Amino acid sequence: MSKKMNVESFNLDHTTVQAPYLRLADKKTGEHGDTIYKYDLRICQPNAEHMEMPALHSLEHLMAELARNHSDRVIDISPMGCQTGFYVSLLNDGDYQSALQLIEATLQDVLQANEVPACNPVQCGWAASHSLAGAQELARKMLDKRQEWETVFKDGSN
Repeated sequence: MSKKMNVESFNLDHTTVQAPYLRLADKKTGEHGDTIYKYDLRICQPNAEHMEMPALHSLEHLMAELARNHSDRVIDISPMGCQTGFYVSLLNDGDYQSALQLIEATLQDVLQANEVPACNPVQCGWAASHSLAGAQELARKMLDKRQEWETVFKDGSN
């Protein structure tokens, strides 16, 4: 990686990180003073494992809906194309501990869910591709390793 790229995650050495983790990936302040904090919520180890699409898709729906029960600062929760995690964007909330608590509470809610929100052809562009059980398995996997979320790199740093 000799040339700096425009996309923050393209500048991250994916061979040095150790999933699962939550890291502040970017921070942008607008001309009126509002700040967007973008977190990298890594669930799977890059280039070693990935989330299957039905589980990822359902986890996206569940987290996007349920996170807003805990915070009105959630802008978006979007899956990474590599299928190893999500970006969580928060407005004017750069407190890392607060972001950790939001993710933990949301994943706990995922475990209690009885259905995937908006899992129908009217509200979803690929309603046939969902797995509540798969999403819950991913949430359980993350929660089981909660103590590891604050360590981003294999060398133990964050």
